[in-house]
Amino acid sequence: MDFGLTDEQEQLADSERSWLERNDPIARLRQTLDQAPITIDRAAVTHAAESGLLAMLTSDIGGTHVDLAVCSEAHGYAASSLPIADLAVGIWLLDRAGMDAATAAASGEQLIGPARASDQVISPVPMAAELDGFAVVRRIDDGDFVAVIPDANSSRMATLDLTRSWSRPHLDAGVVDWKALPAGTVRYVRDALAVHRAFDALGGAARLLDLTVAYALQREQFGSAIGTFQAVKHHCADMALGVEASRAALWGAALSLDTAPDDARSRAVSAAVAYAKCAASAAAGTALQVHGGIGFTWEHDLHLFLRRIKVDEAVDGSVAEHRAVLVPA
Repeated sequence: MDFGLTDEQEQLADSERSWLERNDPIARLRQTLDQAPITIDRAAVTHAAESGLLAMLTSDIGGTHVDLAVCSEAHGYAASSLPIADLAVGIWLLDRAGMDAATAAASGEQLIGPARASDQVISPVPMAAELDGFAVVRRIDDGDFVAVIPDANSSRMATLDLTRSWSRPHLDAGVVDWKALPAGTVRYVRDALAVHRAFDALGGAARLLDLTVAYALQREQFGSAIGTFQAVKHHCADMALGVEASRAALWGAALSLDTAPDDARSRAVSAAVAYAKCAASAAAGTALQVHGGIGFTWEHDLHLFLRRIKVDEAVDGSVAEHRAVLVPA
C-alpha cells in the first residue's frame, strides 16, 4: 500500500498539537489530580466544535477517519481528557440515522458518545460521567439500530487511567426509540473505535519515546549521558521502531475504514490494532526501565501515559481478541 498523509492532514495534525501545547491537559490535570476526578476541558469542546472536528465524519463536513486519526494521536500524545474520536463517531451515528440530536452534538451543546450494546451490557465509555448521553448501537434480530439514552444510568469504573474517567452505561429494557441503521454499522463502529483507541495509545507511546530520549541525553552516570550507552541506545531504538511501525499500520487501518469492504476492513483493523497496542505497551515498559527510579514517582508524567496506554490496551478489543479475529476457529 502506497500511503502518506496529505499536506492538509499534516497541517491539521500540526494545528491540533499546537492547540494542545498551549492548553496543556496535563498541567490542568495536575491542578486537581489529588482532590477531584478529571473533567473535560470546556475550552477543548469549544475548540473542537468551532474547528469542525466534532462533526468531521458527518456528510456536511465530509472528513475521513485518516483525518480524525491525526487528531486521535495528538490527543493521546497530550493525554487529553476530551474523547475526540468517540464524540466524532457518536455524531456520525446520529447523522447517519437522521436524528435531530446530531446538530446539538456537532455544536458542542450536547456531548454524545458512542457505545456498543450486547443484550443489556454496554461497552465502557471514556469520560461518560461528563457526557449528556450515549448513542448506543446494537443488533436487533437481523438489523442494526441506534438509540440515544441519557447519562443518568451508568456505573463508574475503577481503572488505572488517571487522565480519563471510564463508566459503563446501563441499557434500560424500556428503550423503544430505536432508529434503523444500514446493515453492518455495528461492526463498523466496533472497528472504528478500535482503531482510534489504538491511535490514542500510539500517541502516548510517542510521547514516552520523546520523554525517554530527552532523559537519556540529560541523565549522567560515570560521567557520561546514559544515552551514549549501547544498551540504552537499543532500548530507544526499539521504542522508535514500535512507534513508527504502529503508526504505519494504523494509517493503513484508518484508510481501510474509509475504503475497504467489511471483511477486509475488519482484518486490517485487527492486525494493526493488535500490533499497535502490543507495541505501545512494550514502549511504556521500556520507558519506565530507562527512566529508572524517577519513573516510579508520582510527580513524573511517565506513569500517567503508562496507565493510559494500559487501559487503551484493554478496551475496544484486547490484543488477544484482535488476534483471534485473524485466526479463524
